Amino acid sequence: MKFVTREHVKVDRVACPWLITRFVDPKAEFLFVPKEKVLEVAKSEGAIAFDTPGAELFHYEENGEERVSFDAVIRKYGLRDAALQDLAEIVRGADAHHLPRVRPESAGLSALANGFQKVAKDDQDNLRLQFPAYDALYSYCQQRLQERKGPSATK
Repeated sequence: MKFVTREHVKVDRVACPWLITRFVDPKAEFLFVPKEKVLEVAKSEGAIAFDTPGAELFHYEENGEERVSFDAVIRKYGLRDAALQDLAEIVRGADAHHLPRVRPESAGLSALANGFQKVAKDDQDNLRLQFPAYDALYSYCQQRLQERKGPSATK
C-alpha cells in the first residue's frame, strides 16, 4: 500500500505511518508532499491520503470530541488492541486542538515530535528516528493496561 500526506511531519503524520507499518501493512510506502499536492498525488500514485483536509483518514468528531488521523486509521482498519486505544489518547492529546482533557504523556510526545523534526534530515529520516519512540510508547501502554488488570491477569 502507498500513503501520502503533507511534508514536514510532526505527531499525527508520524504516528499514522508507525501504526500502519506495525498493524496494517509492514511494507507500506509513504510519500510526503506540499499540502496543496496531497490529494493530487494520491490520485496519480494510487495512494491513500492521510492527515490532510479532504482525506478519508483525517480528523473527525466523535461524541462531541475531536479525533485525529491516528484514530481514523484505527477505525478504518478495525484495530481493536486496547493498548492502541490507550496510545491514541496520547497521540490525540499531542495533536488535537480542542479536547476536554489531555493525558500528561501528550506533552512529552509533542516535545519529542518538535525536536525530532529539527534534527531529522527529511521526513523519511524523521520516521526512522521516531518509530522506536512509538514502539516504546506502545509497550508502555501495554504495561499500563496490564497493571490495571492486576497481578492475576495474563497477557
